[in-house]
Amino acid sequence: METSVFLEDIYPPDLLYAVTIRSPITKGILKDIKFPKLPEGYTRITAANIPGKNIFPDTDMPILAAGNLSYIGEPVALLLGPDKSKLDEMAVECKVIADEEKAVFTCEEASQTDNKPAAVRELNIGDTEDVFQKTGKIVTGSYITGIQEHWYAEPTGAVTWYDIERNLVVKTATQWPYHVKRSIARFLGIDQGSVNIEPTLLCLHMDGKFWFSSLVSCHAALGTFITKKPVRLILNREEDLLFSPKRCSSNIDIVSTIDEKGNITAAAVDISVNLGAYWVNGNEILDQVCLGSIGFYNIENLKIRARADRTNIPPQGPYSGFGLSQGFFALERHVSQIADLVNQDPAQWRIDHLNSNLVLPADSPADKLSSEELINNTVKMSDYSRKWASYELLRQSFKGKKHEKGENPRGIGLAVGFQGNGLLYNGDDKGLYSVEVTLTKESILEIKTSINSSEDYAKIWEKIVLETISIKPGMVRLITNSSPDCGPSCASRNITAITKLIEKCCIAIRKQRFHNPLPITVRRSVKPQNGALWGGRFLPPDGKVMDISGFTRLGKACAVVEVSMDTVECIPKIRGVWVGIDGGKIISKNRAIRNITRSVVQALGWSFTEYIEYTDGILPKSQYENFPIPTPVDIPPIQIDFLSGKNEETKGIGELPFTCIPAAFLQAVSQSMDHGFKSIPIKRKEIWEMVRVRTMEKPAQGFK
Repeated sequence: METSVFLEDIYPPDLLYAVTIRSPITKGILKDIKFPKLPEGYTRITAANIPGKNIFPDTDMPILAAGNLSYIGEPVALLLGPDKSKLDEMAVECKVIADEEKAVFTCEEASQTDNKPAAVRELNIGDTEDVFQKTGKIVTGSYITGIQEHWYAEPTGAVTWYDIERNLVVKTATQWPYHVKRSIARFLGIDQGSVNIEPTLLCLHMDGKFWFSSLVSCHAALGTFITKKPVRLILNREEDLLFSPKRCSSNIDIVSTIDEKGNITAAAVDISVNLGAYWVNGNEILDQVCLGSIGFYNIENLKIRARADRTNIPPQGPYSGFGLSQGFFALERHVSQIADLVNQDPAQWRIDHLNSNLVLPADSPADKLSSEELINNTVKMSDYSRKWASYELLRQSFKGKKHEKGENPRGIGLAVGFQGNGLLYNGDDKGLYSVEVTLTKESILEIKTSINSSEDYAKIWEKIVLETISIKPGMVRLITNSSPDCGPSCASRNITAITKLIEKCCIAIRKQRFHNPLPITVRRSVKPQNGALWGGRFLPPDGKVMDISGFTRLGKACAVVEVSMDTVECIPKIRGVWVGIDGGKIISKNRAIRNITRSVVQALGWSFTEYIEYTDGILPKSQYENFPIPTPVDIPPIQIDFLSGKNEETKGIGELPFTCIPAAFLQAVSQSMDHGFKSIPIKRKEIWEMVRVRTMEKPAQGFK
C-alpha cells in the first residue's frame, strides 16, 4: 500500500513560507492594505493577483476577500518569504484598513434584520392547525446545540510546487482530493489535468477537512503560481481553532399536541441554523437537520419551518453527521419529555410510536432488523428498564423533600438515531464517481481511488479482494495518484459506496481472469439516484436535485447512557454507555468498534466537556481551555453490540453516536437532577443552579 506523510515532514528545496493576512473586523468594506517594505525575496499577494475566479466552488465565499469583509480572520492577503519568523514579524506590521459596519452573530440577531435567510425550508403534512385548535394538551420545548471543534493530528495546510513536467503538485490532508483539484484549477484559471493532488495523512478529522483544506490549498497554490517556487502554508494551532469550520449551532423549537395515551397528534418544528458568514454546504446541512427532526416516529400532522442564517462568524462546517445530529438531539429530547409527562418508560414510548418507513424512499427494501428489535436488544444489554424504574422511583420519592449536600443521584437515558451512507446534494461534480481496479501481469491487484486511506480502508479492501480473487496476501496496492474521482470521504461512503464498487470490480475481474490475458482493468461507477425521501413527501428545494442513493439503507443505533451526578463538583460521572447498532454487514468488527468508541467519546464531549462559543464573532483565548482531549482514563465503560440480523449490505455506522448519545446523556442528567435540561453542551453553572435548588427548603418542580 502507498504510504502518506504529515505536511510537517515536507520541505521541498528553495522553499518559501506563507502567512495569511486577515480581516481585523467582523463586517465592513475593505479599503486598503498597508504592507511594510518587503526585503528582496519576499512577496505580497492580494485578490488583484488572482488569475482565475475568486469564488470558492458551490458557495458565495471569496477565496481572498477584495471588497466586503464578513468575519474576523477572513483572508485578505498573503505574505511569502524564505524566513518564517521574519514573515510573522511583517504580518504584524500589515494594516488592514476598512469601514466597519454593524455585525450580527446569532440567528436571533439575524432574524431581526432586513437580510433574508440564506435558505428556507418548509414542509407541511396533514392539517396541523386544525389539530392544534382541537387538542387539550400541548408540549413545548426549545432545544439548543452549540458548536464543536474538530480533532486534528496537525493543523490544516498545504505544500505546493511545480514538478519537472510543470504540473502543479499539491500536498494536503483532504477528504476530497478532486475538490482541491477543481478549486485550484478554477482559481488559477488552468486545466485540471495540470494539477496533481497528493494527499497526506488525514488521521482523525471528523469532517473538518471536507472543504477547508481546499481553501488553504488555493492560497498556497496561488503563491507557487506567482513565484514559481515551492510554498508551504500551514496554519498554526491558534489560527486553525479560530478560523476553521465548526459543527454549526442550532436552535430548534418543537410544539406538539398529544392525546391521553401520549400519541403525537400534531407537531410544529421551527429550526434555525447558524451557517456563519457564507453559504457552504447550506442545503445539505439544513435538510439533514430537518430529517433528524422527523426521526423514527409516525407523526401524521407535521409542519417544519427551517432557515439557515448568515452571520458574521467564520463559515461553519458539516462536522460528522452533516446536521442529522442537531435534529435528532431536539426530537429525542422532546419525545423523552412527552414520555415523562404521561408517566411512561421512554424506551416503551419509542417502541409504541415507531414509524417503520422512517425517512426512506418509498421503494426501499425492508430492513431485516426492525427498530423495535434494536431498542429491545439495547434495553436488555444495558439493564435499562430496571435501572430506569429504580431511578424514577427515587426521583419521585424525593419530591417535596430537601436533599442533602453531597448526594450523588443517578439517572439513565435512552435515545435512537440513524444515518445515511452519502450526501443529499452534489455540486459541480454532478455526483459521478468511479473506482478502477487492475490485475497486473505480476498478479498484483491495483485499486485506483482518490480516497486517502489513512483510516484502515486499505486493509478492509484488501480483505474483500482476498475473499473475492485468489491472490497472495500482500499483493494488493492502493493507488491514489492519477486515479478516478471517488467523491468525498465522508458520511461512511468509504465503507459503503466505495467498498461496493471495489467488490463489483473484483467480481468482474474474477469472471475475466482465466479468459482474457493480463493485465485486466475494470472500472465501476456510481451515479446519483434522483428522487425524494419520506415516501415522496420530502422533496428537494426549488432548483436542486436530491440524490437519495445514500438513504436507501440506513444505519441505525440505540444508545443508553447512565450517569451519577457529583453534586459537589457539579459534574456528571458517566457510569456506562451501551450502544446497539444495526450496521448491516460488518466487515471488520474490531475496526468498527474502535470507530464507534471514538465517536461516542466525541459525542459525549459535545454534550458536556467541549464548551466553546463565539464572543462578538471571535473565540476568546480562554476558550482554548474548554477543548480538552480525553485521555484513556477519561473514557467511560462503553459496550457496543452489532445487531445486524442477516443483512448482507454494509451500512454507515461511524456517525451514529452523534445522533443518539447527546440526547441519551442529557436525559440521564435530567432524571438525576429532576430537571429537564434542553441544551448542549450543558454547563456546570446550570447543574449548580439545580443543586442549589435541591438543597434548599423549596424543592425542584420536576422536569416535565
